[in-house]
This record gives sequence, C-alpha cells and structure tokens, in this order.
Amino acid sequence: METRVIVVGAGPVGLMLAGELGLGGAEVTVYDRLPAPSGESRALGFTKRVAEIFDQRGLLARLGEFRRGRSGHFGGVGFDLSMLDESHHGVLGLPQSRTEQMLTDWLGELGVTVRRGHEAVAFTETADGVELVLDGPDGRHRDTAAYLVGCDGPDSTIRTLAGIPAPGWESTRGMYMADVKGIEPRQRPTGEHVPGGSMVLCVDLGDGYHRVLIHDRSLPPHPDTATLTFTDVADAWQRMTGESIHHGSARWMAAFGNGAGLATTYRRGRVLLAGDAAHATPPLAGWGLSTGIQDAANLGWKLAAVATGRAPETLLDTYHAERHPLGEQLLRNTHAATALYLSDEEMDPLRAVLRELMEDKNAAEHFAGMVSGLGVRYDTCAGDHPLLGRRLSPDHALDLPDGNRARVAQLLRPGRGVLIVTEDPDGTDGPRHRAAAWSDRVDIVTGTWAPADAPGGPARPPAAVLVRPDGYVAWAGPGSAGLTAALESWFGPARVTAGV
Repeated sequence: METRVIVVGAGPVGLMLAGELGLGGAEVTVYDRLPAPSGESRALGFTKRVAEIFDQRGLLARLGEFRRGRSGHFGGVGFDLSMLDESHHGVLGLPQSRTEQMLTDWLGELGVTVRRGHEAVAFTETADGVELVLDGPDGRHRDTAAYLVGCDGPDSTIRTLAGIPAPGWESTRGMYMADVKGIEPRQRPTGEHVPGGSMVLCVDLGDGYHRVLIHDRSLPPHPDTATLTFTDVADAWQRMTGESIHHGSARWMAAFGNGAGLATTYRRGRVLLAGDAAHATPPLAGWGLSTGIQDAANLGWKLAAVATGRAPETLLDTYHAERHPLGEQLLRNTHAATALYLSDEEMDPLRAVLRELMEDKNAAEHFAGMVSGLGVRYDTCAGDHPLLGRRLSPDHALDLPDGNRARVAQLLRPGRGVLIVTEDPDGTDGPRHRAAAWSDRVDIVTGTWAPADAPGGPARPPAAVLVRPDGYVAWAGPGSAGLTAALESWFGPARVTAGV
C-alpha cells in the first residue's frame, strides 16, 4: 500500500509540514512551481507560539540573531505585555526568506526531497491514494502518494481542484508593501492612522532597509504586483505622509487586496489543506504565516502516524476539528483588527474603550493569547484539568535521574509523544506501566520538576502529563484514570507487550 505523502508548496508552511512528516517516519516529497526560492522578505517574523514550535524541534537557534517584540497591540490598540505572567513576545524583523532557508536545511538533514519548478495541474483520488499530475522542466509527469496536502497559497490549485469552497469577503481596497533602501523615514512600527481611514507603517529592518506598508483607500481593490513600480509606492507614501522616499530603491515590492477566505473543510478524503490554502487573509502582523505553521505542527505528526500505519485514519479528522475554528478566529480577528486600523475618526470612541479595557490584566491576557497563539486550547479528550488541550510550556524543566536537566522543548525534539512522570505511587497500575505498551511511539520520561527560573509564570505541571508531539497536553494526572483512552485516541492501538 502507498504510504508516501506529497506536499504542494515550498513556502514556510509546506516546508514545516514536510519536516514534521519526515520526522514522523513518513516518506514525503515537496513540489513547488517556482524554479528557486523567491528570496523575498515578506512576513517579518512570527508569534511566540511559533517560536516555541521551532524551539521544540531545535530549529529556533538555527535562525541566528533576531529580536523580540517589545509591545503588544490589536489593530493598533496597544496593551502592556509586562503585566502578564508569561512572555508573549513574538519574533520581529526576521525576513521570511531566512525562515524558509532554515527549514530547507532541516529537510535536507531529514532526507526530504524538495522538487522545484514543478506545477500541479490535476489529481485523481483513488481508494488507497492520490495520483498528481505536474508540469515540470522535462514535461508533464505523474506522482502517486497516499495523501496530498495543498500548502500552495491563497489561490491554491489543490483546493480548487478538490472543489473545496473558501467563502469570506471580497477585496474592497488595495495596499502596497516594500522593503526600501536609502531612506530615513519616521518610524511607525504599529501603524499610524491617516485621516479618512487609511494607514501607513514603517519598520527599520536593519542593513539600511525599511519596510513600508501603505493602506490607501484610493488604491484599487485588486492591485497587480506584476505591474507595480517603485514610483507607485513612493507616490502613495508621499500622498499619505508628506514624506518623499523617491530617492530610495526597493529590493522587494508587493501589492495586495484586503479580501479573505476560509476553506469550508481542511480535509476532503485524502486531500488536506494548510496555511494560506486553508485560510487566506491580507498581511497583518504575520498572523497568516504563524497560523499556517501551527497548522503544520498540528497535522504533521498525525498524518505521519496514519500514513505509516501507526494510527487509524480517524486521527486525521481531529486536524479539521482543532484547526478550522482557529481559522475562523483568524478571519474574525483580521476583520476586527483591520476595522480598527483602517477606520476614520468615527472609530476613536471604540479605540478609547479598548485601551481602557486592556488596562485590565485578564483582558490583556485574552488579547495577548489570541495574538501570540499561547491562548490556543484544543478539545483533546474528557477531563477537567486546566492544562488539557493547552500547550505545555517548553520552558518547564525536568531534573532527570542521571543528574541532567532537560526542558520540555528538548524532550519533544524527536517528534514523539512524551509521558512525563514525576510521581508513580501506584506501582503496576501507575502511568508508566499503563503507557509501556505505547513505548514505540511515546517516550516515558521520569524525573522531578525543576524550580522555576523566575517567580510567577505558569504553575508547575502535574505529577504526570501526556504531551502530544506538537506540545499540547492530551492527559494529566494524578493517578492513571483516562490515560489508556488518551493513548489510544492520539497514538493508536497498543503494540508493545513487554513490561517497563
């Protein structure tokens, strides 16, 4: 039986998904229509949760130096991150091209093939696989796999061929974005309103470049990047700000509309969607990329387990069930934040109310959790422990029996489930014994929770906790009640018969 997976699209989401699949033991091939990486800066960072996802695979340090955001905001309305118990600071000023190169290097180490210059044009689904038709440098050819995943952007060919609608809202206005060298404009890192319902943003990228973003009500709703010139960008900037940047030069420019759409389903049979192919939004603080990376982290280990026969196909149903509601939230938040950003003075009273509301710690934490991704909670299984369905902080550390100390992020590096047990008083009926039959898929780690490095922060985890490969809690003690059901739900039937 075919066990391979084909991923279409070699952007950050497709690359991350392919890495997760490869780490999970699946054979995977990535196809992309471009003959080489674009090298474009595009999204300039990602949220705190994505930083944690990279950290738990050992990838964050590979990005080299980067900076963390110093403040938080929703639609330009700021909130004080310093009042929160946990850091919600995301990564800023990091060109998307660096993230893509880091992921490409990782795939090379995993032996995952990326084939560029191959455009998907059709596919046929059978009872046990998918046959994909591609146009490549040597002409038309076919490839087969057990599953096909479209990570091919907002105009996804795979989504269209699968007949999956993506309703949302049509574009009503355009925007320009460019990385410009040789200018010294005034910084506007969270955006600045322009009377009449427009907005401009400017961020210093280092190396002499500035990112400028122009939301201008007078721009057409469907601007064309192919015909965009730097004069167009400079004229719009001067019209909005009174500043001339005509003497500069751009290494990259793009034009966007403000339309959005959400696929009605993230899975149809053996075809799945992730990233912009599943949820297309206008560029706003890197939310789309960050949501897509989280899609990949959620889907990758599940699809690898199903493709290699370790888990039943029903596990894939949890991908849509868990991620589609967050796609709905993404579109809602994008709509709300854009309204705050791009409305004229009539919205000032609402902005004032939000600023006052965000002085409350609980409200600030709610908004910060949405923006950072730390507020995500999945409906994992029955139980009432407050950690269920939430990510286990990768910074929690365990003192191991051999005297070493390991962070949760380090325990997740292999891409397997992890059962952490700090107390096992029930002997043969304890968590370690219950989980032994899944030791081919779940690492059983014993030790003692280390003291927190700093006061405050999240409470110490429970005595026993089952963590999925994506870092989310599937079961928590005390005792062993419900552990077997959780293991069967997320990791398939027991296979190992030897004792601990």
